[in-house]
Amino acid sequence: MKNNFLWICLLSFIGLASCKSLQEKGNEQFLSGQYQYAISSFSQILADDPDNQEANQVIAESYRLSNRIEEAAPYYEKLVEEDPTFDGYYRLGLSLKAQDKVEEAKAAFEKAKGYTQDETYLAETQRQLEAIKLSQGIEDYWPYHELVNYKDLNTAGPDYAPVISEDFIYFTSGRQASGLYPADGSPYTKLFRARADGLRVDVSGAQALPEFKNEEGLNQAAIAISPDGNTIIYARGNSTSDKDLPETALFVSYFRGGGFTQPIWMPVNEDEFWWNSTPAFSEDGEVLYFASNRPGGFGGIDLYSATKLANGDFGNPKNLGPNINTPGNELFPRPMGDGKFFFSSDGHPGYGKLDLFVAENDASGEQVIKNLGENFNSTNDDFSLFFTDYPKAGFISSNRDGGVGDDDIYYFEDKTPKPKIINVLLNVYTKQRVAGEDDAVLEQARVVLYDSLNKQAGGDFSNTNGRVRFTLTPDSDFTIIASKSGYFSKSIPYTTTGKTPDVSTLVQDVTNITLDTTIVLDQLVLDRSIVLENIYYDLDKAEIRSDAAVELDKLVQILKDNPAIRIELSSHTDDRSSDAYNQDLSQRRAQSAVDYIVSQGISSDRLVAKGYGESQLIIENASTEEEHQTNRRTEFKVIEIKE
Repeated sequence: MKNNFLWICLLSFIGLASCKSLQEKGNEQFLSGQYQYAISSFSQILADDPDNQEANQVIAESYRLSNRIEEAAPYYEKLVEEDPTFDGYYRLGLSLKAQDKVEEAKAAFEKAKGYTQDETYLAETQRQLEAIKLSQGIEDYWPYHELVNYKDLNTAGPDYAPVISEDFIYFTSGRQASGLYPADGSPYTKLFRARADGLRVDVSGAQALPEFKNEEGLNQAAIAISPDGNTIIYARGNSTSDKDLPETALFVSYFRGGGFTQPIWMPVNEDEFWWNSTPAFSEDGEVLYFASNRPGGFGGIDLYSATKLANGDFGNPKNLGPNINTPGNELFPRPMGDGKFFFSSDGHPGYGKLDLFVAENDASGEQVIKNLGENFNSTNDDFSLFFTDYPKAGFISSNRDGGVGDDDIYYFEDKTPKPKIINVLLNVYTKQRVAGEDDAVLEQARVVLYDSLNKQAGGDFSNTNGRVRFTLTPDSDFTIIASKSGYFSKSIPYTTTGKTPDVSTLVQDVTNITLDTTIVLDQLVLDRSIVLENIYYDLDKAEIRSDAAVELDKLVQILKDNPAIRIELSSHTDDRSSDAYNQDLSQRRAQSAVDYIVSQGISSDRLVAKGYGESQLIIENASTEEEHQTNRRTEFKVIEIKE
């Protein structure tokens, strides 16, 4: 028993020594930025001691600092159980937000506010709460754009930040990695290219960048190529060598003498201890946009612009301001020629971590920021937008669930449904009126179609069946004019409004609707009287009544349709008053009709008013009121046709 006891004590002592050594090792890994190794070390401690505060703290912070804050929630929860602080609850809120656990995130942020009186901290926490609220009303910027994982191009490691230049796609990838990046355990990345035609990539031909050699033991990423193809800028960093630069920086290579130069550190970095990355050129190549954590910004990482100098370098970097930049992180700028500016951010209201946004001017000229919506963004990182056919097609990068590996390349296309087309096929039949018979077919009549703006939309002569066919648009108004020598020309309004089915109910891409209408022309004969129906006057009066005006308007239209004719407008009475009285009354009535027609825009020299009194009775010795009404009539006849 004693020997067993001594053996147990010895094992316990060795175990304690081992734990202490593991703890020291983990702290060293954490302080040197080897976050994945630190997570591994302290996870072993938590396996035996789940409540170890230091282990929970280091693991939570390692996940946060290596851009995996969504995985840190259980460790922050352990921390606030034992020691509730503002930092603990605030970062727990960020982790829950990244998991799309909205209500739990809001609760964590609210608790965080109770552990500080610092106005800056309180404002930032309130901003997170407002962002959650705003994110719940986001509309898709391009509702019909569809995103697809480019599975054949992606690998199990990281693949991201594609750009197209001169029929090649350039991108960042962990393929052919020579080691693991100790911060997050992912493969070191290099720059690659493959032939491409728009979205079509020759995946089998992907190769390491041939313009210059990728370096080993560090990350090379986020390539940008000038519009003329002569300048390459990319981000280089994360070396484990003490002799290398301490922070990620922008490097540039120029095309000189038939090849690209060895990449060099860019002066726009300004300080080797500042983080600079995700470069992009303006469409004219005169401005460089990039992300940096240099002092004086509005958050962790801000977007900047630098203009090309006389010597070809880029300088005078300027922060893009608080409308684009936030207390969070903004990266991967993509300026477009129409003034729209695309970028990624975790500071503007979104779905989780990095989301894709656009800055554009509204109707008043003010710059507004819009989230591209859930067909582009997820609760994970969505970034690095590049257009192959702006704005219809291009690429983005994302580490959303369901991908092939870590960061993946996705392509998108505009899948806006083709509009359902309705063709209204209108058959216009021309006929002639023959007294005492049915209307007869009228061949070779000229039929002209005018739209609502009075522009000619078609015209033809009627065939042997008297038909002319037009194709009209739905819900539109038209005018149809038919004419033929020896006939009164005639115009009629025609509308397709209400004559076609609801587009949303259609199944076929094209639906043809056939409609018919008929225009009947009267023969144009000199001195042949034509009775105007329903022209009535009050007893012993000559004023035009409203019902008579409706009928006279038809004559006005005839005169407008036939500008070459001159007419006599005559009025007749019955024989129930004296000849003199009836003659005077009929003349006044005829003149009233002429005056009305003139008021409607017809020239007076085209009209002659003639009263005939009772001198041209149709029915002699009329005895009934109907017979008297037949005699009381208004007529017109063409008295001249001008050439």
